[in-house]
Amino acid sequence: MTDQSAPSASTVADVGLVGLAVMGQNLALNMADHGYKTAVYNRTTATTDEFVKAHPPGSFGKRAGGLVGSKDLKGFVASIKRPRRIVIMVKAGGPTDAVIDSLVPLLEKGDLIVDGGNAEWEHTERREKTLKERGILFVGSGVSGGEEGARFGPSLMPGGPKESWSLLEPVWRDIAAKVDAKSGKPIEGAAPGKPVEGGEPCTTYIGPGGAGHYVKMVHNGIEYGDMQLICEAYDFMRQVLDQSPEKLSGVFASWNEGELDSFLIQITADILRQKDPVTHKPFVDVVLDAAGQKGTGKWTINSALDLGAPVPTMAEAVFARNMSAHKDERTQASRTLKAPHQSQHAHVIGPPDRNWIDCVRDALYCSKICSYAQGFALMSAMAREKGWKLDLGAIAAIFRGGCIIRARFLQKITEAYRRRPDLPNLLLDDYFAHTIAERQHNWRAVVARAAVQGVPVPAFASALSYYDSYRSQRLPASLLQAQRDYFGAHTYERIDQPRGKFFHLDWLNPKRPQSEA
Repeated sequence: MTDQSAPSASTVADVGLVGLAVMGQNLALNMADHGYKTAVYNRTTATTDEFVKAHPPGSFGKRAGGLVGSKDLKGFVASIKRPRRIVIMVKAGGPTDAVIDSLVPLLEKGDLIVDGGNAEWEHTERREKTLKERGILFVGSGVSGGEEGARFGPSLMPGGPKESWSLLEPVWRDIAAKVDAKSGKPIEGAAPGKPVEGGEPCTTYIGPGGAGHYVKMVHNGIEYGDMQLICEAYDFMRQVLDQSPEKLSGVFASWNEGELDSFLIQITADILRQKDPVTHKPFVDVVLDAAGQKGTGKWTINSALDLGAPVPTMAEAVFARNMSAHKDERTQASRTLKAPHQSQHAHVIGPPDRNWIDCVRDALYCSKICSYAQGFALMSAMAREKGWKLDLGAIAAIFRGGCIIRARFLQKITEAYRRRPDLPNLLLDDYFAHTIAERQHNWRAVVARAAVQGVPVPAFASALSYYDSYRSQRLPASLLQAQRDYFGAHTYERIDQPRGKFFHLDWLNPKRPQSEA
């Protein structure tokens, strides 16, 4: 590899990428596949050398793209055409700031830095503001789809100034996943040197500031909810219906042929079919039931709390992971705390001929609708708070391919927001309202039976409570607000007075006329 302080005809790159872990390498190869000569740099020089050597120009078919390696940042920056487009794929937080700080002295006004990591959206806004003072453009972009998505087409969620997006747009549209314009189904068949052609790219300008990373954060919160709901469906059928992993693999595979068709349902079918190569038991049975998390789910819940936006299903998904981490304590508790006696509650379970597999499918679909409704309502709440003009239909559209939550169901969400861009909640769309009206009986049956038989379904139950709360004209918050006024003089509003007018009752002498606060 030759390092150059000034570019030559053979080494001038169209775009640069810093950070050659798996995601960075795959994204660089994706860009090269699409004809972009891609400059690459990694702090460990040997990693850069090995990566470039492993992918010579002939690796990228007939396209002009390829890789240009550099041993230092100065040579890396010099090898990129102006205005420079540089993508950072390093660990969020301090490492990202360190890379930006190293790049800034080498850049010129009008150059663009793109942070493709899982950054906190507020950090993105801070970085944009700082770089703007130096005349450097900045985009914070969510990148979803894991290793395979980065290689063959991710879902990309860019946020920042419009002029930044104009510079990045050609690259992001080319490398993004593609979906069929009419059906919304992902277009498959990508391979090294042969990227997918045609279709709608799964990227769009999200909005200013940290909007891109905020939408990616909520995407991850929705992902937490999706995964927990699938796990609860599996656990109910395993514990209550006594189904084997192999049988359940077939159930999930059949669901993947219908309206539940999604990446997460597909991989669930694959996982439940897998045997452990050591013990030959079902693989799922040898995996310790203690789930990890990287923090984006928690960020989503914290944001919802700050905005006063109800997202109980995503919250329960985060808490379920927290509960799973207490493995030793749960093991001890299982020896002391007893499950309910089934014979005492048989009347609640319902008729013996009920198709419980279908009930679980309906419970999963209805809960999924509520979980996504919460996520999109959260994005709307932040848009109002920040003055962002988020196009929720376009956001749903770019989730249809490339990302972890890609699913047939997202076409319905896209259509809902295209019919009514100002839709306050997905539950109010005719399709989703009708779907839940038809299937809620099965959904309620599953939640009831799970409670009777002592099987935890926190996400199913919270989604159902969210639906019932949202459809209720009157909630017991009237009593709660009266309690607050009683012990803390926090005041209350009256149903016979205009909103925004507050009162206080003298609880020491409640017969006296109330006073207006």
